[in-house]
Amino acid sequence: MNVKAALSPEDIARACADAMWAEDDASKGLGMEIVEIGPGFATLAMNVRPDMVNGQRIVHGGFIFTLADSAFAFACNSHNDRVVAAQGQITFIKPGKLGDRLVAKAREVTRGGRSGIYDVRVTAGDTVIAEFRGHSRAIRGNWLPAQDQ
Repeated sequence: MNVKAALSPEDIARACADAMWAEDDASKGLGMEIVEIGPGFATLAMNVRPDMVNGQRIVHGGFIFTLADSAFAFACNSHNDRVVAAQGQITFIKPGKLGDRLVAKAREVTRGGRSGIYDVRVTAGDTVIAEFRGHSRAIRGNWLPAQDQ
């Protein structure tokens, strides 16, 4: 039976996210949570802890990048293909601060063949603090085992 015939695209995205999340020690270890998931999009959030601020007392850019990269990963893996990052670029716009709740919203711009492009906006409240663009590349395999199909 075909996965797409048995499950809705939303169900496939949720099942893929659950399978990825089970193995994603990095995102869990940083306190990230999946807020929303669907075909070609994902929203993840993370609260800024004291160990995430740098010498300027603002959020270290590496943590902002990691949150954006994780949202990108969940968005591009939402179609039951195993996908990795080929490239990621971020523009920091405003600083995040200790105690902020950062939210990264990833959306699919285009996907075809083995490649895709995704945009991620990272916010703290109503303030946009970063914009990220990721290029994805599908690899071998699927997230959902044959018995889930």
